Amino acid sequence: MSTTAASRAFGSVVSLGCASAVAAYVYSQLHTESNTMDRYFRAYHTAESEASRRRVFDGAIDDPRKNLLNILSWKSFPHEEEKK
Repeated sequence: MSTTAASRAFGSVVSLGCASAVAAYVYSQLHTESNTMDRYFRAYHTAESEASRRRVFDGAIDDPRKNLLNILSWKSFPHEEEKK
């Protein structure tokens, strides 16, 4: 293997390693933040908060959590599964 080919291979390995490290860091941060937000939402999502939301929004507007653009709400909420 010539020095030019070795330096190219080494540069590729270093670049791939750096990209993998950045991707792993971003994934870790997003996972941590997701867990934090899930804890906040779980603490708020109670029967009392849903009753309050219904008093304010029921009939006035469509549920904003059902918006096509809100991909975080694509999973159904537990209280809706109980109604079915």
